[in-house]
Amino acid sequence: AAARLEAERVETERQQAQRQAAARQEAERAEARRVEAERIATARLEAERAEVARVEAERAALAKVEAERAAAAKAEAERAAAAKVEAERAAAAKAEAERTAAARLEAERAQAARVAAERAVAARAEAERAAAVRVDAERQEAARAEAARQQAAADDAARREAARIEARRVDEARREAVLRAIGQQLDAEAAQRDAAARASPGSSLPPSASTLRRGRLFGRSDPNVELILYAEAWARRIQLNQTFDIVRAAAARPHTPPVVTVAIRSDGSVESVTFVRPSGVAELDEAIRRVLQSVLPLSAFPPALARDYDVIEIRRTWTFDMAIRLD
Repeated sequence: AAARLEAERVETERQQAQRQAAARQEAERAEARRVEAERIATARLEAERAEVARVEAERAALAKVEAERAAAAKAEAERAAAAKVEAERAAAAKAEAERTAAARLEAERAQAARVAAERAVAARAEAERAAAVRVDAERQEAARAEAARQQAAADDAARREAARIEARRVDEARREAVLRAIGQQLDAEAAQRDAAARASPGSSLPPSASTLRRGRLFGRSDPNVELILYAEAWARRIQLNQTFDIVRAAAARPHTPPVVTVAIRSDGSVESVTFVRPSGVAELDEAIRRVLQSVLPLSAFPPALARDYDVIEIRRTWTFDMAIRLD
């Protein structure tokens, strides 16, 4: 019995040991499964994190590309807008320049048309006066009884005309040289007067000979447009104001076309009248002075001209046919 009990005890211990071993193996297997599950979970988590990081990186890269594209598009749009603004500004400037040029051209055309119209009116009026004079002369000539006196008068008139034409032809040949010499002489004299005035502050010379700012126009061209316009307006006033009657009788006599310099102050008053080349007929020179007196008062200088000059000297050659012409 004791042996049986011992055997049962041993068997029991063996079975218990087997159960314990099985329990340990089961526990180890459970632990291994837990560790594997944790490893798998950790690996899955890492994979998910990596995937999230990859997706985030791709999203960030895409966002960066989009931002760069948007920035480039914005910069391009700004450049295009700036180019458009510059193009519009250039177009506006070009249009304004064209408008200004067109306005200036139109003003010049209008001025030329006015001058042409004034000359046409003057020529027509003078032609009518000349026609009336001619008709009256023909009537008086027809009433004359003495054919001998008529022929003598005609011959004398022909001789005078031939002499005038010849004198004018000869005069024209040396006119330019004389005018150049006179101009050089007057410029030299003016320079000497100015130099003398600067050297002698206490000089008793009148202001017109020293301190006044003087402009000279000895032809029809000058860089100062205002000076040209004022001189042309002055000449038109003399030519269009029916002043020919004042010189008609004296101009019929043989004479040399006089060259006259008129000095005009900024207020429109006349400072002096100088015959650079007299006509050779005292009555005609005096008649020219009366013509100049008849158109007074003259217009004051416009502001642009008054800023540059106190006195301007206008030199013109006076010729007489059916009217007074200032060349």
